Amino acid sequence: MEITVDKTGDVAVVVVPVDKIDATNAGEFERRMAPVLQDTNKLVLNLSCVRFVDSSGLGAMLFCLRQLVGDHGSRGGDLKLSGMTEQVRVAFELVCMHQIFDIFGTKEEAVHAFEH
Repeated sequence: MEITVDKTGDVAVVVVPVDKIDATNAGEFERRMAPVLQDTNKLVLNLSCVRFVDSSGLGAMLFCLRQLVGDHGSRGGDLKLSGMTEQVRVAFELVCMHQIFDIFGTKEEAVHAFEH
């Protein structure tokens, strides 16, 4: 899994390059994301390639959010998600994670949300 980071101002944008994030690759996703999470406080994950996510994948995204926010908000970072397919959105809604994450239709909308 190759993670590439594009910068838009001070916002890092990562297109998640897999069609699923599940128990088979969630750990690798976290390991690949770790250096990105250390280098930025503002991150957009573009999930347009992802067609399936299970509880391990949801946990990996929570890991990213926790790294950015820090203990009790100490880092002050944030994570926004964009480009979700309907199937992935349903998974987020089933476990109420759509209430934890800011979810946008496009990466441009997500990046723009950091300006406010």
